[in-house]
Amino acid sequence: MRSLVLLRHAKAEAYGGLGDMQRTLAPRGRRQASSFGAQLAQEAGPFDLALVSGALRTRETYRLLAAGSEEFPTPRVLDELYGANPRQLLTLLQGLADETRSVIVVGHEPVMSTLGYLLHDTQDNAARQIMLGIPTSTAIVLDVPVGWAQLDRSAAHVRNVLRPAE
Repeated sequence: MRSLVLLRHAKAEAYGGLGDMQRTLAPRGRRQASSFGAQLAQEAGPFDLALVSGALRTRETYRLLAAGSEEFPTPRVLDELYGANPRQLLTLLQGLADETRSVIVVGHEPVMSTLGYLLHDTQDNAARQIMLGIPTSTAIVLDVPVGWAQLDRSAAHVRNVLRPAE
């Protein structure tokens, strides 16, 4: 069984003059990310691979989430995740090596919830919870019973939807 965590970045500052890619985390977002790492590691870790959008707020989220923990690997920062749609992210995941067992993706809405909804195999409370989008610092934890190359619509199961305690 593989696991996939789709995590929306922590709360960011309002859009400023530097551009959306350079938005930093708000104080609340720093608190969210700092407090969430242990909970995520317990639920779905240790992680073999971390894919992180090139946006500043996603990189900051992952850095705070992973601080001091061996459960989180050095991230692979991918600028293309910033503007990716669900199909592009799915294609990236389908190309992962089969020996990769547990992956965390730190990205943006609406891609995280849309992909989580598409991959989920049941119309249940979890589906309803993610169908309309997820708030910042929310993780969709999926069990993936197939190889990455076979990952597609309804091929995984949402084990949990997690938020940090605030």
